[in-house]
Amino acid sequence: MSTPDLLLALGGAAALLAAILPELLAGRPLSLPLVYLLAGMLLFALPIGLPDPDPIAHRVALEHVTELCVVISLMGAGLAINRRTGPRGWSSTWRLLGLAMPLTVAGVAAAAVALLGWPIGAALLLGAVLAPTDPVLASDVHVGEPVDAENADDEVRFALTSEAGLNDGLAFPIVYAAIGVATVAGAGWLGEWALVDVLYRTVVGAVAGLLIGRLLGRLFFRARSDGLRLSERRDGFVALAATFLAYGATELIHGYGFIAVFVTACTIRRAEHGHGYNNVLHGFVEQVERLLTAWLLLLLGGFAATGGLAALTWRGAAVGVLLLLVIRPLTGWLAQWRGPAGPRERLAISFFGIRGIGSLFYLAYALGEADFGVPAEELWAVAGFTVLASVVLHGVTATPVMARVDAIRDRRSGARGR
Repeated sequence: MSTPDLLLALGGAAALLAAILPELLAGRPLSLPLVYLLAGMLLFALPIGLPDPDPIAHRVALEHVTELCVVISLMGAGLAINRRTGPRGWSSTWRLLGLAMPLTVAGVAAAAVALLGWPIGAALLLGAVLAPTDPVLASDVHVGEPVDAENADDEVRFALTSEAGLNDGLAFPIVYAAIGVATVAGAGWLGEWALVDVLYRTVVGAVAGLLIGRLLGRLFFRARSDGLRLSERRDGFVALAATFLAYGATELIHGYGFIAVFVTACTIRRAEHGHGYNNVLHGFVEQVERLLTAWLLLLLGGFAATGGLAALTWRGAAVGVLLLLVIRPLTGWLAQWRGPAGPRERLAISFFGIRGIGSLFYLAYALGEADFGVPAEELWAVAGFTVLASVVLHGVTATPVMARVDAIRDRRSGARGR
């Protein structure tokens, strides 16, 4: 049997299912990522000659594929957000980014040191890798299609979408800090890290995204020439052009491309908030994201089925469980204290700190930059287990929990309307 032909056949079947399954799974306590994960485990357990999905042997390929998936997802998230950017409307977001994220990093790092005995660099890396809420796998708890009303996004979906849109980029400074700890003796790296990795690259990412978004928004919607006004032509693939342009241009000037892509998407959306072209762009990006996610989750399932978790100990599993059931829920709850979300909304926002493709990207990237004093197999086992556990836990609970949140909000709206 030809391996390339087999891979093409399986890739085509996965793509077809990516189009069919969302409707079949709608309203059921079973998410699309969970189905693909289970399918990947089954496929790679069969004696059909599939190649071993080893993240160490294929680190470079994994880094770039996950990077592509994340940036496309960030564009989709930014285009879907209906709420105008501001300090009050985005209060939940700033709280999650400014408080919950660093506290999560600290909690995971402390758990890795206490339970696993890892050196500080490796523990900090694990915290950075597992801290961001994933923009790829959290579609069941994210905002949906772009709509005209700016107040259409409920607080739970808005907070999780906007958090995921920004914290993937903001995890990079912590990854660089872990690399600095692992490679440089003493604290001599701190000054350059604070000025370059934290300040310069973050500001450049935000400013570049704003400028590129404004330029593209003007081109899409307000160009004087009909041939340049792309919103009149309904080409959805232009969303990929905007994604790659924002990401590539920002990375060329050493800014954070993840931040730039999300800011670009939000800025394009604000250029003509109610224009139908936003739906065209978002719909195309969502389809590409769904396709890439399907393939990556099949590989993740294969990673588990072919012994990828062999290096996992009960202590490593405990770190992942602590993150999902204690650290993230607790830090998320504390960060939103006296915020705009109600008590039940705070619970949902805190619980759905979904880990996924972004974590795989950051780990693949960091392991190409430094030796952290911990076997790569063990790092991959702990991170992979946490992502797998998140897919299962949040995949089963997302539909019933969000249905409950929606029902409570509808009852409140009905009571106010009477």
